[in-house]
Amino acid sequence: MKILVTGGAGFIGSNFIHYLRKARESYTIINVDLLTYAGNIENLKNFDNDDKYFFEKADIANIIEMERIFEKYTPDYVVNFAAESHVDRSIKEPGIFVKSNVLGTQILLDLAKKYNVKRFHQVSTDEVYGSLGSTGYFTEGSIIKPNSPYSASKAAADMFVRAYNKTFGFNTVITRCSNNYGPYQFPEKLIPLIINNLRSDKSIPVYGDGMNVRDWLYVDDHCSAILKVLEEAAPGSVYNIGGNNEMANINIVKLIMKHLNKSEELITYVKDRPGHDRRYAIDAAKIKNDLGWEPAYRFEEAIISTIDWYMANTAWIDNVVSGDYLKYYDEMYSKR
Repeated sequence: MKILVTGGAGFIGSNFIHYLRKARESYTIINVDLLTYAGNIENLKNFDNDDKYFFEKADIANIIEMERIFEKYTPDYVVNFAAESHVDRSIKEPGIFVKSNVLGTQILLDLAKKYNVKRFHQVSTDEVYGSLGSTGYFTEGSIIKPNSPYSASKAAADMFVRAYNKTFGFNTVITRCSNNYGPYQFPEKLIPLIINNLRSDKSIPVYGDGMNVRDWLYVDDHCSAILKVLEEAAPGSVYNIGGNNEMANINIVKLIMKHLNKSEELITYVKDRPGHDRRYAIDAAKIKNDLGWEPAYRFEEAIISTIDWYMANTAWIDNVVSGDYLKYYDEMYSKR
């Protein structure tokens, strides 16, 4: 079995490749990533001598490059993680998100259909549903109403995936996850940003009143759910993947500070992000009832192991922040 993983050098993508290799040792993995700022091929250095792992540096929005890759490897499955994903960046440069997240997905769908891929799995986000009030949960039947350019681009990509299933009968599935945390996350996101700032006693910026609520999902749980849906779900299915753990941003900040013995005086409240969704919460009953999946990790344990991972891998953080991680590709791949 050959699986083409796009965006496989990013946070969730690289964790999925690590998970997949352990869960399915016989699978051949083709990792396609453009290695923009959030893609770090060093996350996968353990695979340098793996004869069933291949890396291709390419832009999913470049149809010539992508067709070369599909023709070369003829994958059985495609799992699409590749996306611009930071909301703040989407507010400043929405056009980049349209190109990568919408056009890139459409090109992948065309090529997957052309080369007879057995299943196309779109990895999406609960942000496509918009914002919740203080009660209620997103279900797979919730109205799609994105509030940021990022979530709008992901919603548009989801609609293309749905259309290829409905129009062409192409075998697609979509998963929409809540906020992930775990190793290898680029330190612009909340949890690694907090940890990195606290290492040098820098202030911790918190949007608004800090009471924006997210459902936190450990990345290994997300990876196990993706594989479950990829292999077992019915064509055209959509599944929400949640961690069953709602927590306000400010409480995450304080939890990390407490574990690292830092003063809450470092918290700095800043002007709220435009269009900042107040609350996300996932109803993951469908995937539990249909496929028997539910989270295996308790938040109280997984968040501590996540903090400890970053503190034990400060060189990784320093390389990312300084940009030195980009050298690894030049050293290991550019001359191949």
